[in-house]
Amino acid sequence: MITDERFVTFINSLGTENTPLLEEIEREAREHHVPIIRREMQSLLKVLLAVSRPERILEVGTAVGFSALFMAEYAPEEVSITTIENYEKRIPVARENFMRAGRDGQITLIEGDAAEILPELKESFDFIFMDAAKGQYIHFLPEVMRLLVPGGILLSDNVLQDGDIIESKFAVTRRNRTIHKRMREYLYELTHHPLLTTTVLPVGDGAAVSVKTAG
Repeated sequence: MITDERFVTFINSLGTENTPLLEEIEREAREHHVPIIRREMQSLLKVLLAVSRPERILEVGTAVGFSALFMAEYAPEEVSITTIENYEKRIPVARENFMRAGRDGQITLIEGDAAEILPELKESFDFIFMDAAKGQYIHFLPEVMRLLVPGGILLSDNVLQDGDIIESKFAVTRRNRTIHKRMREYLYELTHHPLLTTTVLPVGDGAAVSVKTAG
């Protein structure tokens, strides 16, 4: 927990419910221990979508499709979303959820490794949501920067690793040290990149909001 749990509980109590289908998909995901965006991140995402009003969204990491459907609900009606997922067991669930919501024509799901797919994408995007394997963010960044239009927003989730990010590498378990190192590198790149203006927020499991400058 990054912030006092009482504050998180209080802030979340102020939020409003999503559509019945989104609420249902969220419950199903939690019952099956599928990681989806936390309520705090949902609130932040709503605000960013309302401010930026993107027409083309790229999501790296689909899981069961909750966040893609969430963005389709709160972005402008004409938004188109491309989402990438590599975990075979979750892909059919995501496709089914898109069909349940009647959004399968609006959301394009690309199956495979984002490291291989991102270089093949030609279309530019004005909003990119990074929510995949945390240790890969740093490797995805060059292609994400290529695809993000000037003035576009890059939102990166899970960047503070439940507070572990501030610890010495020797304080985290050995199996998490590579992810710890790579995430620190990623946050440094976001905050020092000449074409990005970035803030890191203790929201949910940590969020980084970056805006690409004209350059």
